[in-house]
Order: sequence, then C-alpha cells, then structure tokens
Amino acid sequence: MRAFFVAGGRLIDSSPMYGSSQKTIGHGLAALNGSVDIFSADKVWTSSGRGGPEQIDRSRVNWGVPQFDLLQVHNLLSWQAHLPALFAMKAEGRLRYVGINTSHGRRHDEVARILESQPVDFLQLTYNAVGRSAERRLLPLAGERGVAVIVNRPYRGGSLIRRAKRAALPPFAAEAECATWADFLLKFIISHPAVTCAIPATTSVAHVRENMGACRGSLPDAATRRRMAAYIEAL
Repeated sequence: MRAFFVAGGRLIDSSPMYGSSQKTIGHGLAALNGSVDIFSADKVWTSSGRGGPEQIDRSRVNWGVPQFDLLQVHNLLSWQAHLPALFAMKAEGRLRYVGINTSHGRRHDEVARILESQPVDFLQLTYNAVGRSAERRLLPLAGERGVAVIVNRPYRGGSLIRRAKRAALPPFAAEAECATWADFLLKFIISHPAVTCAIPATTSVAHVRENMGACRGSLPDAATRRRMAAYIEAL
C-alpha cells in the first residue's frame, strides 16, 4: 500500500466477499497513520436489503474510515433494494458516490438498463485487450451519461499478462511509452475515453510498482489502440 501511494495511487477497491482484504486495508491505513490521500471504494454484497446498512458499517469499521467515497452494489445482487439506500446515504452526505459492479458479460443488458434508469455515478466492469465486449454498448453508454468507469481484471486474473510475457513487446509500443507488458495492457485500457481507472490486483510490491508505470508518459491514440488489440489477439 505504501508503494502504491508513493507512486501516486489513490483508489483502493474492496468487498465483503474478498476474505480478509478489508481488515488488511484497515491495518495498512492505520500503519500509514493518515498520511495518504485515499479514495475508498467498497461494495454491498448481500441478498437482504435490510442487511445492507449493517454490512456497510462493518466494512467501514474494518477499513477504519469515517465514511466511504464510493459504494457499489456487488454483481448487481439485490440492486433494487440497495440502490435506494445508497442514494439516501449520498443525499445525507454520508457517501460521495454510488455505483454498480459486474464481472460477467452476460449481465451487460441488465447493466445497461440500470445505467439508463438510475442516476449511478460509477460502473465497475471487466475489460481488457482480449475481453472487449464492453466496447459495444456499456462504455459508450457510460460516456454518454457521465458515469465513471472502473475496470477490473485487466490481466484476466494474470493469465493475459503471463501469455503476453512469452512474446516481445512490438516496436510500436514505444509510441505510447510502453516499456513493459504491464504498461502496454494497462494503457490500452485507461486510454479508452470512457475509462476512469483500472484496478489490477496483486500481492507483490514489485508488481505494484510495475503497474503504476502505466500512469506515466503518453497514452495511445485510437489507431495505436487498434494495433495493440490486434497484436494481443494474435499472440
């Protein structure tokens, strides 16, 4: 966490379903003793609408923060019950932003209906150089409605970057100042006009520093992004 913040990172995303991650984040923040500028993003993940507030408060205590910047309905579970409660928290000044989350392409139609009917601030979804279904509808729709986009699984759980590292970076990678495969794969994502940030998960400090390299230098233009996708698909 210290390496992440030193490199300029801000957003940390968690969920009640991520094992001990919330308490681990709380431990790290306590050790950093208020010296970091964090954007705290968590989720509500329970089928019970009544159980949402209690779960959110447990999560907040685990983090050790006075309130969250962003709360998302995890995998759309009981979103009809949870979104009104989150909007009420926002109206009361107890929450900055409300979002929804999905990691399943088969839910994209439902996500689109929510974006069209609910005033959500954030959408979290899966998008990467070989998983680009979000380009067809959700990313354009988020852009049109001013919804911020967080991209999860940019490396497909690690399988994509492991596959890429068996090959050499293409010469045109230098045009977007990509020195590593992490730069290449992450810059492909964050250069999309609708994307706000990507959240590659790691337990390695070295990988944190490598990932943060994508925040430096120029970003690929639309033509370079097409070349990047084609190169990855051909690997």
